[in-house]
Amino acid sequence: MVRPKKSLGQHFLKDQSIAKQIVDALQIDGKQVVEIGPGTGVLTQYLLKRDLDLKVVEIDRDSVAYLKIHFPKLRDNLIEGDVLRMDWNAFSEKPFHVIGNFPYNISSQIFFKVLEHRDKVDQVVGMLQKEVAERIASDKGNKVYGIMSVLLQAYYDIELLFKVPPDVFFPPPKVMSAVIRLKRNNTGRLDCDEEKFKAIVKQGFQNRRKTLRNALKRLNLPPSISSMKLLDLRAEQLSVADFVFLTQQIEKSDA
Repeated sequence: MVRPKKSLGQHFLKDQSIAKQIVDALQIDGKQVVEIGPGTGVLTQYLLKRDLDLKVVEIDRDSVAYLKIHFPKLRDNLIEGDVLRMDWNAFSEKPFHVIGNFPYNISSQIFFKVLEHRDKVDQVVGMLQKEVAERIASDKGNKVYGIMSVLLQAYYDIELLFKVPPDVFFPPPKVMSAVIRLKRNNTGRLDCDEEKFKAIVKQGFQNRRKTLRNALKRLNLPPSISSMKLLDLRAEQLSVADFVFLTQQIEKSDA
């Protein structure tokens, strides 16, 4: 069988020890698992050795054909299509875990889908471009700390597990990769208006060189909060808790 062609920025992992290490990083407390972008099944083969209710989602037709031949155990659990256009609630009635060697081109979009379905996605173990992984896991004060960092860290505990060099992929990418793990925290809902929280975070980081006092001008902040010291800081200097507090104060002033 001919190896499927690279698509959507996909680079196929060929190092079996790293593949096993990625699968072992998935800390299972339930059996529902969705693998995104299985390609030739380098992770799939190890997932199938575990007692899981596994579904795999693949958009590339060559890869789908390859998986059907080499992994007949998947049967009806092989889903062909664009994971970004799918209803993730249909994957399982119960909470589920996500794993994958995520295509570079859509890795950020996958994490925003995770965020959208945070009440269903308990855990994510993903390999992606190192810079994106570092951005997601970074702490406040870091130059790569941004919108995705705050929004995901509001609902997930995040660890950057290990880095992966280009030479273990076919074809080798021009950048380093990294494996990251997200585990759902105990925050069901934020203690503020979540849509307003998201708007403040996005607006703050879109003007990250400015203080929040200037960066948030388009949101027409109420004059009653003008003395807040948080507004003298830049967005990258605020923690998730700081953004929640800021949102709360704006809500009180709006009332």
